[in-house]
Amino acid sequence: MKITTTANRLPGRRSESILPQIRSFFTSGTTVLGANAMFLGGFLVFLYFNHLPDPGTLIADLPASATQTETILVNSTNTPFPASPLTPTPTASPTPTLTPTPTLTPTRIPPTALPDRSSIKGIKGHSQSMPLSCESRSAVDWAAYFGKSINEYKFFNGLPVHDNPNKGFVGSVYGSWGQIPPAPYGVHSKPIAQRLREYGLKAQAVRGMTYEELKAEIAAGHPVIVWIVGHVGLGTPISYTASGGAVTTVARFEHTVIVIGYTENKVTVLDGYKVYSRYKKEFMKSWGVLENQAVIWLE
Repeated sequence: MKITTTANRLPGRRSESILPQIRSFFTSGTTVLGANAMFLGGFLVFLYFNHLPDPGTLIADLPASATQTETILVNSTNTPFPASPLTPTPTASPTPTLTPTPTLTPTRIPPTALPDRSSIKGIKGHSQSMPLSCESRSAVDWAAYFGKSINEYKFFNGLPVHDNPNKGFVGSVYGSWGQIPPAPYGVHSKPIAQRLREYGLKAQAVRGMTYEELKAEIAAGHPVIVWIVGHVGLGTPISYTASGGAVTTVARFEHTVIVIGYTENKVTVLDGYKVYSRYKKEFMKSWGVLENQAVIWLE
């Protein structure tokens, strides 16, 4: 018997015979690539599951402002509760309209100190030169009292022309009395006061003047031009819309006179060249039709 045959069958020898085959398998290119890919994939999966952060940790790491913003967005869109009131942002003012003439506040004489009666001397009136020039006639007579001589025609020709009596003379000065704009009508207090100021007079148009304020002017020695109906008669206010969209109050038989005195129950006016008195109640009704308009002397 040969000893070499028995030695070849020992386990150690057999393992030595297959080692070259195993080494060849693992060193082949295809096997190496596949093993490397499997190993890498398993390693990545291990890292993912063992290093995935807890959700609570993520929220805790966010800045406070980020979590608050998210809460506001959710509440404002997904809940029925109203959002917290916001401070309103100032906006531009609406398109401006005609600014009313400021109301006069009597300061010369306190109402409690006004005399029961007062009258102004030295003022003279004249007949108006044109059918609808009463405002210009009253203005130049008023100006003469304060020492300024003005021709009635010249004063009238300097007035602006407009279909809104608050902005200028409406219609022809030779028209018929008693109409309303846009027919021949006349002019209100604002353009008259502006024209008087062009001559250097301290004239101020007012609207909504009270009886006490009127008395204070007379007691101070200042005649007042007022807008009334007819010769201090009754009338009806009419709402009129001019071409530019402005709304104003007009009246048939619009007229001007100059208040020059008062007593306890009556008011004295200069109407053209005529001087007469009307009861206070009657005067106030006529004056109120055109919203107590007047032109006063402003100190």
